[in-house]
Amino acid sequence: MRYRDTFDRQVEVQDVWIPTRDGTRLHARIWRPADADTAPVPALLEYLPYRKSDWTAPRDAQRHPYYAGHGYASVRVDMRGSGDSEGVMLDEYTPTELDDGVDVINWLAAQPWCTGKVGMFGISWGGFNALQIAALRPEPLKAIVTVCSTDDRYDNDVHYTGGAVLGIDMLAWAGTMLAFTARPPDPATVGDEWLPMWRERLDALEPYLHTWLAHQERDAYWRHGSVCEDYAAIDAAVLAVGGWADPYRDTVLRLVENLDGTAPVRGLIGPWSHQYPDTGLPPGPAIGFLQETLRWWDQWLKGEETGVMDDPVLRGWINDSVPPATFYETMPGRWVGEDAWPSPSVTWDERPLGTAGPVVVRSPQHTGVDAGRFFPYGNLTDLPTDQREEDGRSVCFDSAPLTDRVEILGRPRVRLRLDSATPRANVIARVCDVAPDGSSTLVTRGVLNLLSRHGRDQAVEWTPGTFEDVEFELNGTGYAFPPGHRIRVAVSDAYWPWVWPHGERGALTVLPADSAVLLPVRDPAYDEGREPIRFDEPEQAVPLAVTTEPPAGTADRPERRVTHDVATGEWTLEVDPNYGGTRTYPDGLRYEESATETYRIRSGDPLSAVASSRWRTRLRRGEQWDVEITTGTELRATATEFIMDSHVEARANGETVAKRAWHRAVPRTSA
Repeated sequence: MRYRDTFDRQVEVQDVWIPTRDGTRLHARIWRPADADTAPVPALLEYLPYRKSDWTAPRDAQRHPYYAGHGYASVRVDMRGSGDSEGVMLDEYTPTELDDGVDVINWLAAQPWCTGKVGMFGISWGGFNALQIAALRPEPLKAIVTVCSTDDRYDNDVHYTGGAVLGIDMLAWAGTMLAFTARPPDPATVGDEWLPMWRERLDALEPYLHTWLAHQERDAYWRHGSVCEDYAAIDAAVLAVGGWADPYRDTVLRLVENLDGTAPVRGLIGPWSHQYPDTGLPPGPAIGFLQETLRWWDQWLKGEETGVMDDPVLRGWINDSVPPATFYETMPGRWVGEDAWPSPSVTWDERPLGTAGPVVVRSPQHTGVDAGRFFPYGNLTDLPTDQREEDGRSVCFDSAPLTDRVEILGRPRVRLRLDSATPRANVIARVCDVAPDGSSTLVTRGVLNLLSRHGRDQAVEWTPGTFEDVEFELNGTGYAFPPGHRIRVAVSDAYWPWVWPHGERGALTVLPADSAVLLPVRDPAYDEGREPIRFDEPEQAVPLAVTTEPPAGTADRPERRVTHDVATGEWTLEVDPNYGGTRTYPDGLRYEESATETYRIRSGDPLSAVASSRWRTRLRRGEQWDVEITTGTELRATATEFIMDSHVEARANGETVAKRAWHRAVPRTSA
């Protein structure tokens, strides 16, 4: 990593209030060239609920001064009801959030230091709303960079997967957002109004989990904000970025396929986790991502010919085979380029699962405890462990040892002819790389809730005793199986805690001879004569002087621990998401954070599933300001209902400001 402390343009920073159409003010920090008043520049917007004064401050310092030093006004805005902005925040990606974003873009374009052209960028939430606001077509918005984001809020976010409830993050992210939305503005910014503003937020709190579980099919709630509903609505230039270790990677493939020809688009997928590609967090290698984005901005916001449209439509990383591990500093592999997607270099290789008679799939309910983290962040325990134990809890179909290297790029598919013993069931398929020593490395996986086999917008129960063909996609991947290895397809009907189980223990009967895996096999000969793909080394602005330490009492706590009570058959997974612990900032703010997620289930009882999230957050500055927020969320289910319990307690300088609790139940319609 190279750190830049000098740039061609001198950078100044100012904090401002930006008005929205209903009069609510959003707080913004602007890094811009000092001479922008006389030499206007384009503006870049990052628009988030994650608090620029503390949570994203280290990341903001990496990128916003860098862009400003290269001739942009780089703007970081706290969304309504978050950080230091006014108002309340009631859910993700609401019409109000998107309208506010349009108002901010129009305000930026109208400033005398702005040329009138605006770009928008972000990772995760910021990548989501960049896509969604682009679909609204505010006139000044000419280009976006969307990283680790989704075009499909229902089937490619933290709520549902393959039509099934995503147990691991439906609960965990709801718990996280309850903790985030309960935090106060900073009196250093808003003055004495911080306490009334905080009370307004606390009074408006409602756990998002209540809403998310009230919409178990793909209805109008999920279609809102899902740009896959109308890709043609986007006319801004889109640079879509993802990582093979990130759950949102498939969006890059869909965007380059569906935007090509309607909007300028380029896709980039590396080996990365849920991080910007220049951070250096595992798995690497990191790239000079800020330089890549400058090429994008200069092309579309400054009118300079930078060659970005000469790049392949998709640049993707092909992982070489690796032994299973929860952490890779750097993945071996190489970059490849595709001039179109779908690519003529990729053909479908259909491989029948076998020739044997019917096989019964009836997995223990704790199948999935070795799945790894849904959102890998580069921590030591994020990635899946050796899959041999998971394979033993599944029915496996292995190829013969490969005689040649098999390279795949894209989304494999699995087609199964099966029968379900119960009207409701899930089916999970994993593709693994099995080495000669028997070790099993997860390559990709996919889920189908059989109720949604005819469409995510409907729930059609299975008629036991009836065989049907079902086909579903697995997550995208770039991977090379070496000679001597086997390709394994492992099928299970449980995958806890990624997939919330249906209320009745069932079984699937699969006909292997009528079932197949379809692999998107890439021909390496396509690379012959092509220019190799290269990137600059990473560089950023000088880091913010933040000191970090583990939360009190957690220094020896493992990030991920699985325990098994042999007497009761209960399996417990405890996770520390490790978002950053305790931080002390240059302005004297001390931010403390501790979180724990717990998932429990008994091997033979799907109704024993319980997921919980606990958060404690403390912010203080000297002796004048000291606030603490504790939250808890728990999800469990009967055969007919999901049951949710949540609570929050907020204190300021030792005095209770608010204490609230919720108990809700919703019918199980699809889940």
